[in-house]
Amino acid sequence: MLLSLLNRKEKLKFLDLAMHMVSVDGKPNEIEQRLLNMMLAEVGDNIVQEYHFALSKDLDETMSFFAENNPTVQNIVYLNLLKITMNDDFYNTAEHFFLENIRQKFSIDEMKKKQIMRLVYNERDLRERAKRIVSH
Repeated sequence: MLLSLLNRKEKLKFLDLAMHMVSVDGKPNEIEQRLLNMMLAEVGDNIVQEYHFALSKDLDETMSFFAENNPTVQNIVYLNLLKITMNDDFYNTAEHFFLENIRQKFSIDEMKKKQIMRLVYNERDLRERAKRIVSH
């Protein structure tokens, strides 16, 4: 969501963080992999061709890059990382601590965190309502 607003370098760095996010608790599951593919489509073909699907060795450098960026970019990145964790029914402690570490490094306060979480829940609820409506 809103990944198209990021510049080329931000998109590549986001994909790096997303790969770390889905790998924090082991191998990406099917739902996480599907969501990553949707995010790849959103960042654009030129970025997909450049991106190598491997974890970078310097996660701290990637996090520092975003910590020094503007709040809009930080919020977009945090929103999408949160979306990854909330898309399946298994939100584990490793993911929670990973996200909290990022939130603190980005200086996202509790109020903004709640607003972003509400967006993710609303999108998820809308998707579920749409499934129910078209199925009956």
